[in-house]
Amino acid sequence: MFDAAIASAQPAVCVPRHLPQAPRGRLIVVGAGKASAAMAQAVEQNWRGTLSGLVVTRYGYAVPCTQIEIVEAAHPVPDAAGMQAAQRMLELVAPLSADDMVLCLISGGGSALLPLPAAGVTLDLKQNVSRALLASGATISEINCVRRHLSAIKGGRLGAACHPAQVLTLLISDVPGDRPVDIASGPTVADPTTCADALRIVGRYAIDLPQSALELLESGRGESVKPEDPRLARARSLTIATPQMALEAAAAAARNAGFTAHILSDAIEGEAKDVGSVFAGIARQVAERNQPFAAPCVLLSGGETTVTVRGGGRGGRNVEFLLSLAVALEGHGRIHALAGDTDGVDGQEEIAGAYLSPDSLERAQALGLKPKNMLDHNDAHGFFSALHDSVITGPTLTNVNDFRAILIE
Repeated sequence: MFDAAIASAQPAVCVPRHLPQAPRGRLIVVGAGKASAAMAQAVEQNWRGTLSGLVVTRYGYAVPCTQIEIVEAAHPVPDAAGMQAAQRMLELVAPLSADDMVLCLISGGGSALLPLPAAGVTLDLKQNVSRALLASGATISEINCVRRHLSAIKGGRLGAACHPAQVLTLLISDVPGDRPVDIASGPTVADPTTCADALRIVGRYAIDLPQSALELLESGRGESVKPEDPRLARARSLTIATPQMALEAAAAAARNAGFTAHILSDAIEGEAKDVGSVFAGIARQVAERNQPFAAPCVLLSGGETTVTVRGGGRGGRNVEFLLSLAVALEGHGRIHALAGDTDGVDGQEEIAGAYLSPDSLERAQALGLKPKNMLDHNDAHGFFSALHDSVITGPTLTNVNDFRAILIE
């Protein structure tokens, strides 16, 4: 099921049917995200005519292209390579005319991969803010709101820089709700949020912002491009792959294997360990009461939970969900589960997620592991690594958010 979800969102599958008609002038391709290089390759392989451009993707996610330059940069904490690529991207689109078109390829991870600080903000500052937000428990929507208002390229600024050229943005969504402004912090789409919203988020999570960043937000100089801005009048966007589409592909794989599949939601948010304990209660009700569904079946869900890192572990929202599920299920004999990020990276680890079997806790106890203690210390990666139950995919070249499957025999 996990493989089917990832396969359904491959750029080679979803990009070609959404390519635009050739413009009278030039076609420039730009983009950012974990899928952007594979998206660029799909454009090259299906475009009849000349094109050029630049996209930035995560280290290890590049694929061969001949006309579009591929740059690799850091994720989830940005680096200088991403900043230089963002600056070059703005320079690339600046001289375009009304006859030209910009094809923008955006996928999850693009926020960190396009870290162009606003005037008065440094890359070091943005790195520190990113680390603090990622560890705070803030939702991805909240994190991206702050990012947009400290940026010189996000929040519609890249789209405005393309004016007067046409802009078509193809989006592979990795956010709950599939809101374009939240996918890679919306570099080409209008942003209805404000500096005041960003300040409230900073205050809510007690993020320590340096004076230069506070002044940027308090003065309103960090305001993003708003919906009525005429520079975005010729910009439109299409969402070409979503978490819901991936879950539907997984459900089809379950049915082919003889299991009824139920998609609970494609937009689950909240603390990963809390979501894990709630889902354990639902799975038990199915297994023991045949409510609200009869076993055998599979419960599928997506979205993006959060981890507030308090212990010395490595975090990882999918494995934290799974360890919380394991603790609450107490080794239930008929329940299996898998949770993983469809981009192949859970948190900051080169591990997609993990697999839970009915004997996971028993095997852990034989190794002297303490599951509850490891959960309290955000060390779910350590737990599943010790059991050799980590799910490692390598770069998947796409990103449609988290995948969770609970199989009840």
